Amino acid sequence: MKTPQVHHSFSLFALFLLVIVLGSSCKKTTTPTATSVTIPVVTTADVIINVTSTTAQSGGVVTSSGDDVIAANGVCYSTTNKTPTVADSKTSDIVNTSIANFNFISNLTGLTANTTYYVRAYATNSAGTGYGSVIQFTTGTSSSPLVATVSTFAGSGTAGYLDATGLNAKFNNPEGLTADANGNIFVSDSYNSYIRQISLGGSVTTVAGNGTIGYMDATTASLAEFYSPQGLAFDSKGNLYIADYGNNVIRKITTVGVVSTFAGNGVQGYVDASNAANAEFNGPGGIAFDAQDNMYVADRGNNLIRKITSAGVVSTFAGKTTAPTAGYANATGTSAAFNAPNGVAVDKNGNIYVADEGNSAIRKITSAGVVTTIAGGPSLPDLLNYPAAIAVDKQGNFFILDEGGRVLEYTTANVLYTLAGSLNSPGLVNGPGSAAKFNNPQGIAVDANGNIFVADKNNNCIREITVTAGP
Repeated sequence: MKTPQVHHSFSLFALFLLVIVLGSSCKKTTTPTATSVTIPVVTTADVIINVTSTTAQSGGVVTSSGDDVIAANGVCYSTTNKTPTVADSKTSDIVNTSIANFNFISNLTGLTANTTYYVRAYATNSAGTGYGSVIQFTTGTSSSPLVATVSTFAGSGTAGYLDATGLNAKFNNPEGLTADANGNIFVSDSYNSYIRQISLGGSVTTVAGNGTIGYMDATTASLAEFYSPQGLAFDSKGNLYIADYGNNVIRKITTVGVVSTFAGNGVQGYVDASNAANAEFNGPGGIAFDAQDNMYVADRGNNLIRKITSAGVVSTFAGKTTAPTAGYANATGTSAAFNAPNGVAVDKNGNIYVADEGNSAIRKITSAGVVTTIAGGPSLPDLLNYPAAIAVDKQGNFFILDEGGRVLEYTTANVLYTLAGSLNSPGLVNGPGSAAKFNNPQGIAVDANGNIFVADKNNNCIREITVTAGP
């Protein structure tokens, strides 16, 4: 079973340091001559953080200092100049360093409500000023654009097993979540070795499992056995699939309650196969389907993203396959590297998003297998506080859950908002925004109405988050 991790706290404002550049080369130790100095190379952070009517956060990475000390850096921005320069409005985040690949944050204040801004990172040395690419965003009409309210949907907060309604029900370390087409929520009740269902009215029932840790398929779901079930997902036909973490297999529950093994032979290992029954996994976590019913698996122990076709062909979609497999590299297919990926989600265009927990990053994989980072990175290990799960709504917005106790939204406009939770302050507290508290949350799902559900593992309950526009 996965052991909860303990992480260090960090500044919330550091969240937006979303572009991490690999391949830093060694810098010269001798004093550079004037002719060796070049203009700095800068990358603008792709994501804007917590945009309000008058404020926002941006920043970037200086990928090359040009063999000189950076005298000034920050972001420049304008409402009229689509390629802003330091002659326009700018922030100054002076670091006076010649180290390559350093990140910086910039707080933009005094902005005008409901206005489009063009922003890009800059860095200046004695040779001149280098600029990153231009990012566009629009300020809101409210000082609080999104208001999230957290409540307890089901579970008493005490570990146990009881089918009941709402707060009278009991769970034991719930981890995985998904929603069906009718709005019912399904839960991997991990330490109870059950799959549970919560109706729209909050009634909790048991879908599959006999409560015994084990590995048994069955024609009657109540006779089946699981071992620390985690990720859940439905295919287009309404069949439910489970990442059976402890058994190293993917299980399937049909619409009539037949439990079978979809992929894996139960042996912990790494084997791709044309017949899914011969494949091997190592602690599979999150799972998700694309529109063609291909399944993507966060094969946590192997540090890989695996693909299983509807015909049962298992292959490696992305991630390093040679030892050591754990790492961090943005590349294509097996040239890329992950570190304990734990959650996956697929957007309507077939892009796969990975909660790359060990790298504290959210990664994107195109349908062609090209891997990039859209949030976080290992050089700043606490930025996303080890993201455990990710889910997508029907509009294409992503919801990220980190183990530090926060729920974040990454919108289609490339804006990242912290919706709820307080970093590294565990508890069971309902309420608005940062006043709410979670305790090692592990699973997240979004229903068709945009309501967000969280498997609050150490609180042994399922929380609900409703999001409305700000005043």
